[in-house]
Amino acid sequence: MTPDQITLVQGSFKSVALIAAKTADLFYDRLFEIAPEVRPLFPSDLSGQKVKLISMLATAVNNLHQLDAIRPAVRDLGDRHRDYGVTAAHYAPVGAALLWALEQGLGQSFTIETKTAWSDAYSALAGVMLDGRS
Repeated sequence: MTPDQITLVQGSFKSVALIAAKTADLFYDRLFEIAPEVRPLFPSDLSGQKVKLISMLATAVNNLHQLDAIRPAVRDLGDRHRDYGVTAAHYAPVGAALLWALEQGLGQSFTIETKTAWSDAYSALAGVMLDGRS
């Protein structure tokens, strides 16, 4: 990611944080709409999961400028997700749901450049998560 992309993601996340609950709702609603097969991987009560989502996003976004420093934690997150039954095929709909939720929540401020930056950030993080143990 370029420094400009990191700035775009971090700047737009400040707005996302203000609507964190709405963003999490949008994300999970969309994810289960486009990939209903992943619903069984989640608890029936998503309230705690939604908090974890926003917290994980905040940590990742705040550390995009030092991805190498958080790489071990992101790999561990990928390992835990594999333990829950997540496969490589699940990452595409998760990314699509995330971008859709951000677009819905941020509206016109979610420009093409911002969307590209978020897409690149997600791809980088997902790549590290997938790079954990096999």
